[in-house]
Amino acid sequence: SIASADMDLNQLEAFLTAQTKKQGGITAEQAAVLAKFWKNHRAKIHESLVSRSRWDSVLRSLSWRVDLKAQSRHLEQINTPVAIVEMELGKDGQ
Repeated sequence: SIASADMDLNQLEAFLTAQTKKQGGITAEQAAVLAKFWKNHRAKIHESLVSRSRWDSVLRSLSWRVDLKAQSRHLEQINTPVAIVEMELGKDGQ
């Protein structure tokens, strides 16, 4: 929860306080350790999560094929492919 919300120090303090008050939650010592760890590693954790969520390198190797219906007069013709559009993203320096 802390990492996905990219909590600042005020949010972190409020979150950890709530966790210590929950039945079966964490102890004050555990909260202190988590707070210290987050303060020291927040930037590194955030950068790691952002790099995992980027599609840049993945999209370069994808080819998409989309069948499009350009025109239809009758209900039976819906979902009948008429034109095929093929896209390649990020290949050959483009």
